[in-house]
Amino acid sequence: MTKPLVAVLSGAGISTDSGIPDYRGPNGLWRRDPDAEKLVTYEYYMGDPEIRRRSWRMRRESGALGARPNAAHRAVAELERSGVPVRVITQNVDGLHQLAGMPARKVLELHGSAREVVCTACHVRGSMEDALARLEAGEEDPSCPVCGGILKPATVMFGERLDPLVLGQAVAISKACQVFVAVGTSLQVQPAAGLAGVAADHGARLIVVNAEPTPYDELADEVVREPIGTALPRLLRRLGTEDDPA
Repeated sequence: MTKPLVAVLSGAGISTDSGIPDYRGPNGLWRRDPDAEKLVTYEYYMGDPEIRRRSWRMRRESGALGARPNAAHRAVAELERSGVPVRVITQNVDGLHQLAGMPARKVLELHGSAREVVCTACHVRGSMEDALARLEAGEEDPSCPVCGGILKPATVMFGERLDPLVLGQAVAISKACQVFVAVGTSLQVQPAAGLAGVAADHGARLIVVNAEPTPYDELADEVVREPIGTALPRLLRRLGTEDDPA
């Protein structure tokens, strides 16, 4: 018997145990400081040097690059190492799935990566670590070292489109998987949220692991409200013992 293909769609809730706040939860960043949304909105970022300076300060002070994977990230990687075919589709930009041991080629980052920067003019990429070092050295709005263009985090800001290639791969995985686990995501932001519906429409077993209700709970075969750090490892251990009935 072959093992079923497991797709894991992860949102901010999987990383809160690593000290990274979520955005839309009851205590999320946007609810606490709605003005902070401007710092990650493309139009404001590109048009206002003060917004850029504030955005860079936020990244320097957040300490996000120092975050480490938690039990939930490790459980996903352990499932993959056990021989179960696993693909991760993440709305997160923290890179913690890869740090936990998931092969980078098996992780689709829908919203890009906060561990890299990209020039908006010549599109050359570099490391966020190097950009933050320039901030520490006194630069408030570091520019592209190649062409002098505006540098931004390699994340999809509000007002930017998702990479159609990455989204296409995510849709293909959602159609092909036998089990689709949506974990730590409100399933409110399209098109990522719609992947749960795509999976269910193509016959996958849909499992939602989230503290708050989601629009896809009624479609789900299983809904888990327990804390992700304990619930997800237990769930994935169970999935690891199952065979594909086909």
